[in-house]
Amino acid sequence: MTDTVQELHTRPSVIRVRGLTATTRDRTLIAGIDLDIPGGLVTAIIGSSGSGKTTTALALMGEHRPGVTLSMDCRDTAGARFGYVPQQPSSVLSPFLRIGAVLRDIERAARRAGHKVSVPDALQRAGFPSDPVMLRRYPHQLSGGQQQRLVIAHALLTNPTCLIMDEPTTGQDPANRAAVLDEITRLSRQGLTVVLLTHDLDAVRAVAQKVIVMAHGHIVEAGDAGVLDGSVHEQTRALVDAQSRLRRHRPSRHPSGRRGTRLTVDAVTADFRKSSILHDFSLSLDPGECVALVGPSGCGKTTAARVIAGLHQPAAGRVVLDGCALAGATRRRTRQQVAAIAYVFQDAKAAFDPYRSVWEQIVRGPLQLRGATHAEATAAAGTALDQVGLDKRIARQRPYALSGGEAQRAAIARALAVAPSVLMCDEVTTGLDTVSQRRVLDILSELTRARNVSLLMISHDAAVVHAVADQVVDMAGAH
Repeated sequence: MTDTVQELHTRPSVIRVRGLTATTRDRTLIAGIDLDIPGGLVTAIIGSSGSGKTTTALALMGEHRPGVTLSMDCRDTAGARFGYVPQQPSSVLSPFLRIGAVLRDIERAARRAGHKVSVPDALQRAGFPSDPVMLRRYPHQLSGGQQQRLVIAHALLTNPTCLIMDEPTTGQDPANRAAVLDEITRLSRQGLTVVLLTHDLDAVRAVAQKVIVMAHGHIVEAGDAGVLDGSVHEQTRALVDAQSRLRRHRPSRHPSGRRGTRLTVDAVTADFRKSSILHDFSLSLDPGECVALVGPSGCGKTTAARVIAGLHQPAAGRVVLDGCALAGATRRRTRQQVAAIAYVFQDAKAAFDPYRSVWEQIVRGPLQLRGATHAEATAAAGTALDQVGLDKRIARQRPYALSGGEAQRAAIARALAVAPSVLMCDEVTTGLDTVSQRRVLDILSELTRARNVSLLMISHDAAVVHAVADQVVDMAGAH
């Protein structure tokens, strides 16, 4: 039966879709929905990971992921000019071009089309620094939050009339998150139509005039922002309740009688060209302990994790694991040392090989790093997927077919499958709905309590840090 969202505002719809269905070879992603997006307002689409939010947003533009088949009875966009900010910014950033050159190319194209736009204005509105040194960098030299703001600037340079933003607050520190939300509000007041896909319920309350709740490819509820606190549907209540439990949760403190230090970062300095990213940075991590690194975007949190993982050669200092100094580069470490430190990257999809199934890549870890038999590796992969609540049928697909939240859980499963003694998680709850966030944090807490895994957490989310961290290290002055 077709799900219908009735128009809740007096202003006309700029996008009208009827009978939208999206399928893959073995799954129905969207099941015959109807929806209207009102002009000049912020419409938030929320729901659990894999509920169909991104597929729906792409369909509004007439687009879809590879392997997805769309059908609809009607799609009327009233001549809307779309801008799109994806959840994974690296998917639209060229690794071969400096960011300033790309911005100027977009600016020239927009001006040829008659739009009065400028790079400095777009960067200022997106909260991205405009100094020449920054604009000479390549995308991989930016933090996750900086990449997100850069892509927002790209979209603003196209002068859209309808801006679709998929998790725009992902990986943002509190100041930049507030700036992004302020800009969304300002754009809406100027008449821009904004479609916001997010798991950030506080962002929805702050900026959205209309809320659509999705579950399993259906629209289950719609209304104004008050629907979050007065919902009658179990899916909406579950999302709101999980957020409340996350804020109330306090970690079970580990026994004070830990013996020895598992990981030591000793006076590490890390540079990028002539700029110091980390200077004389030190850290220690005990068995069963969780340390959270916090601080503004670009302060060196991810660089510290990359140094520990052997992905960024330090200019000075050393990393010590279980009393043994590690080589600065992964290729010079033993298989056992590589397996002992697992890293869940912020951009989960970009960390997977796009040409292999997710399942193959999860199984590959125990095979190559732990010397497991195929049966042992398969069992480890299955257990890890069960832990994060990801269906094996979904894992059999290639990374592009997964939603952002599904890819994030798959990345965690890949790390867990190799049974590390140190687990580093960079914005591990971004892209996850509140229910999945709670589940992941419970898993991480269980790893530290029951298995004595040492956890290094990087996060801008104060509730996440509060829920799992034994110690908090502010990186604001680390460089």
